[in-house]
Amino acid sequence: MSITGIILAAAIVGGTGLFIGVFLGIAGKKFAVEVDEREEAILEVLPGNNCGGCGYAGCSGLAAAIVKGEAEVGGCPVGGAPVAAKIGAIMGQEAGAQVHEVAFVKCAGTCDKAKQEYEYHGLNDCVMMNMMQAGGPKGCNYGCLGEGTCVKACPFDAIHIVNGVAVVDKEACKACGKCVAVCPKHLIEIVPYDQKHLVQCSSKDKGKDVMSVCSVGCIGCKMCEKICKFDAVKVENNIAHIDPEKCIGCGACAAKCPKKIIL
Repeated sequence: MSITGIILAAAIVGGTGLFIGVFLGIAGKKFAVEVDEREEAILEVLPGNNCGGCGYAGCSGLAAAIVKGEAEVGGCPVGGAPVAAKIGAIMGQEAGAQVHEVAFVKCAGTCDKAKQEYEYHGLNDCVMMNMMQAGGPKGCNYGCLGEGTCVKACPFDAIHIVNGVAVVDKEACKACGKCVAVCPKHLIEIVPYDQKHLVQCSSKDKGKDVMSVCSVGCIGCKMCEKICKFDAVKVENNIAHIDPEKCIGCGACAAKCPKKIIL
């Protein structure tokens, strides 16, 4: 190949590269999407866990939604009140009172208290186990299967299996809701951190059927409902429910419960 050919080839390649560079530069400026400075500021104060507990795909999604007015300044359950206050300052809004919440597992049917109908040999996954005969080996169809699907889903190491039942570490929990979403038995709910009394059962079976498979399950006797002077306890579908707005934490329901299932 002659020197002229080499120079011509280099010129063509160089010219093409220069043209593409100029074109991309102009296109970048012309089609650039302006990002609100507040969005970037909010993103800096968010924890960056991208857990999805806020209902958006990640922290960037929440930041954009807050700026657009589609989400509250206290929309991050992981950041809590401190982060909400910072975002409120950026947005020029009052963050308001932020309720500290945690996950709670509505089952106390540990290995020594709940009956097992058969032995399960398979993947250590609650969703898979729930597809087995009778919804798993546990006698109570509403009970925790104890295979740790919620443990794997938690990004904060706040939930563990203890004696066959999932238990939440209140101090580590950020109420992101990951465990709530994956539990096939729908046993986990988000409750106020300082709620003093909770019903650790979710069975809707009648009392006789509950007692046949679990020694600590709620039997729907309504003794807790009758003893409560503040109308905070209601028994519906054979299971007691406590209204945190009405409950004053007197402990009368817990003391009266024959199964001691109210924490």
